[in-house]
Amino acid sequence: MRIGLSWEGGLAPAPLAALAEAADELGVDTLWAACHLFQREPIVNAAMVLGRTQRLRAALMAMSPYSVHPVYATMAAASLAEWFPGRVILSFGSGAPRDLDAVGLKAERPLGAVGESLGIARALLGGDAVDYAGQRYQAHGRRLSSGRQQVPIMLAASGPKMLELAGAEADGVLLSAATSPAFLAWALEHVRRGEAKAGRRVHKAALVFASVDGDSGIARSRLRRSLGFILRGEHHARNLALAGSRLDQAALTAAFAREDWGEVERLVDDEVVGNHTASGTPAELRAAWQAYRAVGLDEVVLAGITEPAPLRALMAALHPTAS
Repeated sequence: MRIGLSWEGGLAPAPLAALAEAADELGVDTLWAACHLFQREPIVNAAMVLGRTQRLRAALMAMSPYSVHPVYATMAAASLAEWFPGRVILSFGSGAPRDLDAVGLKAERPLGAVGESLGIARALLGGDAVDYAGQRYQAHGRRLSSGRQQVPIMLAASGPKMLELAGAEADGVLLSAATSPAFLAWALEHVRRGEAKAGRRVHKAALVFASVDGDSGIARSRLRRSLGFILRGEHHARNLALAGSRLDQAALTAAFAREDWGEVERLVDDEVVGNHTASGTPAELRAAWQAYRAVGLDEVVLAGITEPAPLRALMAALHPTAS
């Protein structure tokens, strides 16, 4: 199973470069560069990371067609692929609702918008002149000056219809962070339905918060606030239920609003952290890793890591005979 690494846009150039160089050295497959509005821009940073590493791939993670036109996103991926052949991935997703709200954008009919983005990108990357007429996006009589480029297209998905679309038409699916193995098993069943309809198989990746320490409590405490920030969202109700996690989402939302970090960490207890991350002692990490692997993932994308040292510790714990 491949190991990826996510970057959320918070790191300045020097620490990002150090993290990427460590990932390249340690055999990490792909750096997934998130596209979050008001954070650092993923296309520029993907280019810089690719230029400073030898084999690490870069994925433009979940480019939203509501904030970036799919033609522009495809141009960016194709241009990167010209400079770094075989090392670029393009990913589409509807976008983070709070990001879009902050700039007055609404993710209306996301299945159609993401599906049209996939269609336009696929046609443009094929190198021919495109004549695409969707309900939302158009592309007529034009082609990319870069010509045909080998760039896999992934979809970030969580709902049943988007998951099936990824299985039927994309090159892969990317599943959200903070999801439990039980939720991933549910999600991948929908991806497989799409695969079965199209007679194909796609790459399956998921973001997974990870932390390791000789003291399980220390490892899990590092993840509580980040995990709670995500799990407070109402759309994670199914994820929590399938994992058997008892979490008062309303109380968690209120605690974040008043910045009561002690209450946040109390609500996101060891049971919740254990159900929704790969964390703990080295043995606990490996056991959790096997649980994620067992659902049928091809790649686990490590989330919540911002420095080389914890990345090295995780890789050493996952591959103890190599350390």
